[in-house]
Amino acid sequence: MAISHKPIEEQVIVVTGATSGIGLATALLAAQRGARLVLIARSEDILKALVEQIKEIGSEAIYIVADVGDYDSMNKAAQAAVQHFGCIDTWVNNAGVSIYSRLEETEEADSRRLFETNFWGVVNGSRAALPYLKASGGALINVGSEVSDAVIPLQGMYSASKHAVKGYTDALRVELEDVEDAPISITLIQPTAVNTPFPQHAKNYMDKEPKLPTPMIEPVQVAEAILKAATSGGRDVKVGAMAVVNTAVSKLLPSLGDKISARQANRQQEDFPPRDPEGTLYKPGHDGRIHGHAPT
Repeated sequence: MAISHKPIEEQVIVVTGATSGIGLATALLAAQRGARLVLIARSEDILKALVEQIKEIGSEAIYIVADVGDYDSMNKAAQAAVQHFGCIDTWVNNAGVSIYSRLEETEEADSRRLFETNFWGVVNGSRAALPYLKASGGALINVGSEVSDAVIPLQGMYSASKHAVKGYTDALRVELEDVEDAPISITLIQPTAVNTPFPQHAKNYMDKEPKLPTPMIEPVQVAEAILKAATSGGRDVKVGAMAVVNTAVSKLLPSLGDKISARQANRQQEDFPPRDPEGTLYKPGHDGRIHGHAPT
């Protein structure tokens, strides 16, 4: 069923993980195009500043301090959005974090915490949003990754969580779009490496500062794909040429894909010691940046 949603300037859009990277880029781009925003993250200081920035742009936003891993918090956030704006037109499950570590060395508590954010955050946000999206004929957008299909060494638990996000999103789409024929769209966004603070926010077991392998795309490219899905729907949307290549190779030539992936191990480390090994796995981040550190 083809879905056509409201134009961005008429929408109320909820973004989780709104204080940095893709989430921040999406919030600002949506505000520039006239959307009203509901911003969810753990960092109240950055959220407050972002609401003021959006007001200066000429749009309207509210913020909610919440951890996406807690369903009750997401449910209350959805209720607050509707109480303030009257509806939810698009909900973007964007919040995510990584761990740089060999899988055999990764502590169980860290792995579970990553899944609370990356996977259960998507589940909790989706469950909270769906009643309101059905009422508005809206869009649910889950931010996955090219490693929802492919994998990358030293970020194995992150890859596993994004595979889980894809499985959940695909099954939910079938249930709602094809079985129930609900008037909503469910889209998985699959970017390649993006120039955000993602490596700096990751928990890091390595003795070197983590980084993403090049080439990287700009966060605004992902934000554009998200806003397109907010108006036009879509199934799974690859963002960046390498996302198309890597997902295709992983499906069609998996053994070759493994060899290509193995080459990324050494390309994920800088040549200096870690700046913040704990990252934001357990604590909010306070840098409020769209972009990561300049590549070295």
